[in-house]
Amino acid sequence: MAEIVRAETRNQARWLWINRPERRNALNRAVADGLIAALDAAEADPHCRAIVVTGSGDRAFCAGADLDRSADGAPFAADPAAPGSVIGALLARLESCELPVVARVNGAALAGGLGLVCACDLAVATATARFGTPEAKVGLFPMMILPHLLRVIPERPLLEMCLTGEPIDAEQALRIALVNYVVPAAELDSKVDWLVGKICDTSPTALRMGKGALRSIREQNFRPGLEFAQRMIAALAQSADAREGAAAFLEKRKPNWSEPEG
Repeated sequence: MAEIVRAETRNQARWLWINRPERRNALNRAVADGLIAALDAAEADPHCRAIVVTGSGDRAFCAGADLDRSADGAPFAADPAAPGSVIGALLARLESCELPVVARVNGAALAGGLGLVCACDLAVATATARFGTPEAKVGLFPMMILPHLLRVIPERPLLEMCLTGEPIDAEQALRIALVNYVVPAAELDSKVDWLVGKICDTSPTALRMGKGALRSIREQNFRPGLEFAQRMIAALAQSADAREGAAAFLEKRKPNWSEPEG
């Protein structure tokens, strides 16, 4: 039986595939648990610098929660508590991940799948990708993913998506900064590799500390956030990577970054 979440190491990145193309890579308990475990493993690996999340096949990145009642962990539509325990846990784990996470959007990203894109730090999409919150068309609303959608999508486009249930195309997603790049399908992997390579060229210590600081500052008012930022930059300036970065700049060479502890 094929793994429901497939992991592969590519250079310094860990690629994670939702491997349910026959169900348009829909989320169920097994997928959520598999992704959480894979994120844990990648974060604990001192050689891993970035994570890529994607879906198998070319039809869908993730079509949201699996509505098939026969599927494992499937009663998402019938039981309002189920999405909170499964999809909510996955989105929370992505939010807390110390490593940069890139969404490789190979097809439709709908409902919980759109939440998954927004929970990642960056996104690269194929030109044929579609993004949407169709919940209102079946008597629901994208409650579970709203905190992530609101952090990424401007409010008026987001409201239109939620109130009409109509999807937007990749170019529209790019215009509202839902994704960072849109490329032809044949160039998707090379663009993701390029972006991951840029990330892996930077200090892993700075990125891990920086992501944690960003989360904390986002949840604070301005002045406490400013004071916290000042403390964090002072701490980061004492790191081995900061000293190495300054030396490499003065010596006009590429830095030799340290490996953070797993």
